[in-house]
Amino acid sequence: MPSAGLLRTDKIQARHRERQAVVYVRQSTVRQVLQHQESTRLQYALSDRAHQLGWSLEQVIVIDDDLGRSAASTLHRPGFQRLVAEVGLGHIGLVLGIEVSRLARSCRDWHQLLEMCALFDTLIADADGVYDAANFNDRLLLGLKGTMSEAELHILKARMHEGRRSKASRAELVIGLPRGYVLRPSGEVALDPDEQVRATIQLAFDVFERRRSVYGVLRYLVDHDIQLPDRVRGGADKGEVRWNRPNQATLSDMLRHPAYAGAYVYGRRRMERRCQLPGKPHSGRRFIRAPEQWAVLRRDCWPAYIDWDTYTRNQEQMAANRTKHNGVPRGGPALLSGLIRCGQCGRRMSVGYHNNGHEARYLCWQLATTFGGPRCQSVSAQPVDEFVTDMILAALAPSAIEVSLQLAEDIELERTARQRHWAQRLERARYETALARRRYEAVDPENRLVARTLEREWETALAAEQALQREHERELARQPARLQAGEMAAIRRLAEDVPALWHAPTTTPTDRQMIARLMLEHVAVRVEANSEHVELTCDWAGGVQTRHTFIRTVQRFEQLRGFDQILSTIRELRRQGCSAAVIAEQLNAAGWRPPKRDTFDAPMVQRLIFRHNPSQGRPIWTNNVQRKDSAEWTLHEAAARLGVHRHTAYQWVRQGRLPGRVTTRGDQRIWLVQMTEAELDQLRQSKEARLHPYRSPA
Repeated sequence: MPSAGLLRTDKIQARHRERQAVVYVRQSTVRQVLQHQESTRLQYALSDRAHQLGWSLEQVIVIDDDLGRSAASTLHRPGFQRLVAEVGLGHIGLVLGIEVSRLARSCRDWHQLLEMCALFDTLIADADGVYDAANFNDRLLLGLKGTMSEAELHILKARMHEGRRSKASRAELVIGLPRGYVLRPSGEVALDPDEQVRATIQLAFDVFERRRSVYGVLRYLVDHDIQLPDRVRGGADKGEVRWNRPNQATLSDMLRHPAYAGAYVYGRRRMERRCQLPGKPHSGRRFIRAPEQWAVLRRDCWPAYIDWDTYTRNQEQMAANRTKHNGVPRGGPALLSGLIRCGQCGRRMSVGYHNNGHEARYLCWQLATTFGGPRCQSVSAQPVDEFVTDMILAALAPSAIEVSLQLAEDIELERTARQRHWAQRLERARYETALARRRYEAVDPENRLVARTLEREWETALAAEQALQREHERELARQPARLQAGEMAAIRRLAEDVPALWHAPTTTPTDRQMIARLMLEHVAVRVEANSEHVELTCDWAGGVQTRHTFIRTVQRFEQLRGFDQILSTIRELRRQGCSAAVIAEQLNAAGWRPPKRDTFDAPMVQRLIFRHNPSQGRPIWTNNVQRKDSAEWTLHEAAARLGVHRHTAYQWVRQGRLPGRVTTRGDQRIWLVQMTEAELDQLRQSKEARLHPYRSPA
């Protein structure tokens, strides 16, 4: 029977009855719809109450599109959205619901509906009475009911979350076990009973130890045609093992999941509402990477595939792989890419490639690009890499025998693991064939409807077994199951000769970079005043730090740290009348080295004298030139007087613009320009006038 408040009201007017009445029906979950049918029946019965309030049955609309949906928001509630739209169009005179919580559990959605009802003169009715949203008292009461409905939802959620958290704190809440684990009927978590499943999971972690990247594991599994297992969660095949293609997301989840280290964890993810996508209720979840921020973490609760130290090391490696210019090698021949730092500012140095990628250079330009400051320093990668290579090879030399034995053992273990995997795949295929055969033989031969189906399944299983056997034979032909004695001896010889193995054509730059990352934490380089002297600070794995200095190749003489002393030596020797060849011999004997070469020679000394003019007055090598008078100048003297390059002065002599003659000094031919100082100054002024016709004379 309807309540008195619902039937006896004077708020319902004729203008309301001219429009339609809407009965809104909703249950929160599908389970409530199936098991709590009395609540659903009461909501459908509101159609009769609308008829008792004066609406004909043809005017009553029942909106039940939201059965089995939560009222926490309007998202995924097409029925509520339709209700608001109909109210906004002015088609509705009365909205009926068994209670406010059926309509909305969010104050935002509830007050939006109230505002629309007040604007378009629509009444709201529940089990307690009829309300006019435009009336202050009714609006206040409806607002309080909406607030209580939302608070009730929060209380229910908090109670459920607290119960779930309490159960998780005892490691008894098991939700979605990762692949490789099963839940026994007793509630105990155990390793998967399938031997092939356990071996494949363990293989993925072993390969990551060697390749140190998720993509490296993926490439290994794809190259050797190894699939990942997964147990079917539901359906007719529930509990069966299904083998799927490996992918990067699955491998990342496996390596990131602490359950494989035997730890029970709860609260590894948090929901960020601002990142949630419309239409995707499960989006917006973000992993919390710091274990200390997880809600529950209990170690040594489950059987493990790896220990906790290995899990921690894997997380650090994956974090390093996500960091720019760090982690595993990312291509390019530079040995220290991602490891080298600037010895002046401490920032990580980048790598620049030129000459079609064959030449590399370490650059520290972050201060310039970020703050507009000067460029810090840059150095060619070749001398630095060669020096570090020598140190790495020297460090590996004492352990060459151990390296050879370990390498041979690792290769043998890897091949044994692959062969075991193939044997398990073949065993599974033979079992599937035998099972299909037994099913076919167990059926009544007269029941051809079933026998034909089982016969096709047997043929399919037999064909799959034969295809797998052929594939296994091809794998054995390409790579034998066991290493031969000659292969073992070759591996030992190569490993004992570490330099030859390092420089072998089969050793890729990525292999060398991996070795460098295993032995070095980082390398700091500092170029001393842009000179040929370079200081290296190497932080080795294990905490040892060493400092070194080496000589690099520079472009110019001016970059040499002892350039002033070299010029002083040249001046002194020239004053003693020594030739360029004698000066070169003296510099080499003193231990000086020019840029780009190992020794000085006479032309190099002459170029230095041309460039820097270490004597006072005229050049030294012209002292012994036979001049007719003081109005004769060498090409360099005339060029300096005219303010042009010496090549330009020589061209003018050949063109006849400068009078001159050729004389000899020993075996050298030297041009002498025959002009007075006044004539040279006049020619210089006329040249400047032609170049700058509008410049006023000084």
